[in-house]
Amino acid sequence: MSAPEGVPIDAGRSGNGRLLRQLVWDVAAPVGLFYGLRALGASVFAAMLAGALLPLVATGAYWLRDRRLEGMAAFVAGVLLLGAVASLISGDTRFLLARDGWVTAVAGLCFLGSVRARRPLAYLGARPLLEGRFRSDGTPWEILWEREPRFRLIWRVSSAIWGIALLVDAVARVVMAYTLPVDAVPGLAGLLWPVTMVLLQLVNGVYYRVAGLWRLTAGAAGARDGHGERDVAVRA
Repeated sequence: MSAPEGVPIDAGRSGNGRLLRQLVWDVAAPVGLFYGLRALGASVFAAMLAGALLPLVATGAYWLRDRRLEGMAAFVAGVLLLGAVASLISGDTRFLLARDGWVTAVAGLCFLGSVRARRPLAYLGARPLLEGRFRSDGTPWEILWEREPRFRLIWRVSSAIWGIALLVDAVARVVMAYTLPVDAVPGLAGLLWPVTMVLLQLVNGVYYRVAGLWRLTAGAAGARDGHGERDVAVRA
């Protein structure tokens, strides 16, 4: 698969690689570890706890390698740590099964809370991946943020979309954890992640186009390519 239009091939591969690592360590590996330990006779609680700690191990390895975590990575690590601690304190199997739901609910509330923050979470997460790479005329996003009210509004609305979607996802996870057979929950919860993420990407992608985000980041080049009026002529 080639990189999207306007994205350097190396940037596209880097983003795809990061996404693949996240899917493996945060979703596939914990689910696989759970069912592997269950097959070896481990209790549901022990198998779930091992899966809950695995993403934290991966995050710790990234921190040791880079000696820093970007805003979104630090946020995710904090949420994962909160979920693991809560699971250890509770000791309840059903609560542990619902851990992803509680953690996702916290994440959703954080996204909603960031709507009026200095920089919303959607902006912090997208900037390292897209700034200067996807449909960009080279204008730094911080300049667009300071000078374009519509640019700020787009990222605040996007953060609200993320927050609402994650809260809906969280409710589904908690309901599954307390109503379905315990051995079925990890697999179904793992399948829910790609569904939620794909829907979020589709909804946000449509919103970004309709709201004119790419016309703003492309600047005068976007106007010459027929994307509409010249939204911004700011140069770094």
